[in-house]
Amino acid sequence: ALKMFRKEETLAMRNKLIGKSCRLFYSDDPVKIVKAKGQYLYDENGQQYLDCISNVQHVGHCHPSVTQAATAQMELLNANARFLHDNIVQYANRLAATLPDKLSVFYFVNSGSEANDLALRLAHEYTKHEDIIVLDHAYHGHLTSLIDISPYKFRKLTGQKEWVHVAPLPDTYRGVYREDHPDPAQAYADTVKDVIDKVQLKGRKVGAFFAESLPSVGGQILLPKGYSTKVAEYVHSAGGVFVADEVQTGFGRVGSHFWAFQLQGEDFCPDIVTMGKPMGNGHPLACLVTTVEIAGAFTANGVEYFNTFGGNPVSCAIGLAVLDVIEKEDLRGNASRVGAYLVDLLKQLQTNHPIIGDVRGVGLFVGLELVTDKEQRTPGCDVQTAPGKTSSSLNLPCASVWKMPSWWRTQLIRFSQANKRETPWKKTRNAPAFRTFNTKSLRHEDYTTTSTNTDGLRQLMNDY
Repeated sequence: ALKMFRKEETLAMRNKLIGKSCRLFYSDDPVKIVKAKGQYLYDENGQQYLDCISNVQHVGHCHPSVTQAATAQMELLNANARFLHDNIVQYANRLAATLPDKLSVFYFVNSGSEANDLALRLAHEYTKHEDIIVLDHAYHGHLTSLIDISPYKFRKLTGQKEWVHVAPLPDTYRGVYREDHPDPAQAYADTVKDVIDKVQLKGRKVGAFFAESLPSVGGQILLPKGYSTKVAEYVHSAGGVFVADEVQTGFGRVGSHFWAFQLQGEDFCPDIVTMGKPMGNGHPLACLVTTVEIAGAFTANGVEYFNTFGGNPVSCAIGLAVLDVIEKEDLRGNASRVGAYLVDLLKQLQTNHPIIGDVRGVGLFVGLELVTDKEQRTPGCDVQTAPGKTSSSLNLPCASVWKMPSWWRTQLIRFSQANKRETPWKKTRNAPAFRTFNTKSLRHEDYTTTSTNTDGLRQLMNDY
């Protein structure tokens, strides 16, 4: 076993050896995690935490089916992904069964950023057009090409490139067209058409519309049903393709469907879908899937594409195990049931706490919006504390609270965890106005529909 350092030693070595831009959670007093199991994390003193911020351990930390699959494959074979092996085709075949028929060609990579960067390459090769349309507040990855198409990042850096165009976020709570609009899907789709028209007036051509199927960094936004279908029509008419970023939203997180883009209806199918974070349950595994036509254009350029580790035998074995767990443990059903329960808890709180302006979500992709004035929907910035604080009252690591706290969108949470509390309550100014709760490896037998204890959630609100 590796030597275990004291927390102070680890911090000192990190400060010396690791780049300062690589920031830790809870930077004021970092939590040193030494092991994890299911939904729980444990620090060097054995203190247990309910993990609230990891959005990659889709079926729970150290799930035995996943670790056993990884170990067995590592003992048998792991090699450069360009060797012929069974796992990659078996995994692609399993993924294909969850997707529309036309999405049938797979490229395996190691991260969502790699997948989204490859999507840009495929779009350019197929359309021969340069310009990209994205949604406001979007984030699609950390590579240079992706920072350029991520307003969440580029506004803090070099600014917007001339080939990048930003369409309004279709937010029916705070956006231009709200829930009382007769057809917000059409209205917001028309804003994309307006962007396309302006691009063409400049003599430029649209290569792709690039969007998360449910914008997460932008604030847990539920796209109006029909929006993506209408946008795709406009984009296709302009000679572009529709890219659906499912890096955070895929693999059953929304409950009713395996992919979030399927919420838009059976008549909608993207041209390219990217996926990542939850695929390997923490193991670096990501993918892009597209049509035969787009893949053919990418092949026709004569330049070989290879990825040394993408689709290697171990990664694919892990990916297959994750799919097995999702199916065998009915995690989509779990996301639907517990997500509905969670939303109900939050709406109960909303009736008594004017700070909660909106509760929205589907499955276990759920969020709430904090306001100081419900009528004006004034963002509650003054009650949002610094990111990465820990609640001593709950021992709950929490995500940063930006526009709204992100209920980190993994598959699993039981009813008793949805209203988790510990006693006695200890007041802390480190607690933000609301907590994120994890959705990690919790089994259906732990459900208890008789539990009505929402005191823990209410106390967090009452502290403010």
